[in-house]
Amino acid sequence: MLFVPADSEKKLAKAAAAGADALVLDLEDAVLPERKMQARGMMREYLSGIDDHTRLWVRVNDLASGETLKDLAQVVPAGPAGILLPKIRGPEDLSVVGHYLDALEAAHGLPLNSMRITAIVTETPMAMLRMGELAQQAHPRISHVAWGGEDLSSALGAGDPRLPDGRWRSMYEHARNQCLLLGHALGAEVLDTVYVNFKDAEGLRNACLQSRYDGFTGRIAIHPDQVPVINAAFTPSEAERELAQRIVAAFVDGAGAVSLDGKMYDIPHLKAARRLLAAA
Repeated sequence: MLFVPADSEKKLAKAAAAGADALVLDLEDAVLPERKMQARGMMREYLSGIDDHTRLWVRVNDLASGETLKDLAQVVPAGPAGILLPKIRGPEDLSVVGHYLDALEAAHGLPLNSMRITAIVTETPMAMLRMGELAQQAHPRISHVAWGGEDLSSALGAGDPRLPDGRWRSMYEHARNQCLLLGHALGAEVLDTVYVNFKDAEGLRNACLQSRYDGFTGRIAIHPDQVPVINAAFTPSEAERELAQRIVAAFVDGAGAVSLDGKMYDIPHLKAARRLLAAA
């Protein structure tokens, strides 16, 4: 998902050519308060000029801001694939926004639950303490979950969430792990957060490979140059595909465990191989 400020005509014009799986028109942090109304209008104009909205999303403002319903009143009739909901505090936030979307979909003649939600689940201390509730009260609109460290750091009155070598401090590593577990508990896509040094392509590549290894299924980008690096890192290599095909083939006779190249593989490996081939 590539973030694009909704009030930047220049960046909106370039975004479609970046090759991202999804574009997120940002009405939240990338837009100053005095430009929110203008950004909503530019968002609607941008979407009106594109026929296929399946890869277009909008990040709305959080409920505490008082701007969410104003955003949704403009977003829903524009018909993007979904919204990113930031700074949630618990399942009740998802419920409230879900009711808003129900009403707006009905008012505009749209199918119920057509607007999906990517929930950003680690940006408030309350959400971190209530992750189990979020897992148990899954909302039908949630298709993706994502996390971020900067807003949580700000909420805690803390400093840089990263160590000098770029690794996350323990609190934010915990938040990342909680997001990963929640996403898989919900059966949703799980997106790793931004890599802030957009000029460090090799660092981004290594971070993405680690993300994919850990179980994330994608990543948020903040600059078009990051998109090809992310796409390449999350695409299985030819060697990975070949091994997965061999594992699947080895189980064709119904065995519960097989040996390949001196290694034993059992049913979890078979499931992982099938997932990789489906993603490839």
